[in-house]
Amino acid sequence: MSEIEGQIRERELDAEEQARRRVALAQVRQYPDPALRLRANEVGEFDDDLRKLAALMQVLMRDASGVGLAANQVGVVRRMFVFQPTDEDDARAIVNPVIVERSDELVSDEEGCLSLGPIRVPVERHAGVTLAGQDVDGSELQLELSDHSARIVQHELDHLDGVLIIDRTTPEARREAMKILRPKPVLVVQ
Repeated sequence: MSEIEGQIRERELDAEEQARRRVALAQVRQYPDPALRLRANEVGEFDDDLRKLAALMQVLMRDASGVGLAANQVGVVRRMFVFQPTDEDDARAIVNPVIVERSDELVSDEEGCLSLGPIRVPVERHAGVTLAGQDVDGSELQLELSDHSARIVQHELDHLDGVLIIDRTTPEARREAMKILRPKPVLVVQ
């Protein structure tokens, strides 16, 4: 069983898994890609293209050792994300997600993100949420989520609104993260 840290599944990967992870991460938009800052559009058509996108995102999420992936992280600005809190859970796609209820209890924990490389920052989230949305066929769904599952869907919903964990962390943690994320100047000697 793997240990989960933030949005990343932390475990030892064999050579084949490492290669698959590199290929998957190459398809995930990385900060500061502008797609990560866009608010995703509502999905109106529930067709084969949407189902294929969801299936592709589930494969990318698993291969990248993630527990969630929003459509804009793969450059598609549509309100859909996939998530799989544990290896034992089935991966699910949620379309047009909305949090309809939040617990009063807030919990701070460290989060990572497939679009932010090695960055891990503390983020305060609601301990429980009720999520409404649709599946890839357009059927309505409602999920009561707590703990890690609630954290994942809040993280992915933030992505769909163009919000990143560096926007939700402490000023100190954001400064440290930005030191790593800012492009480094390259000196060319002629």
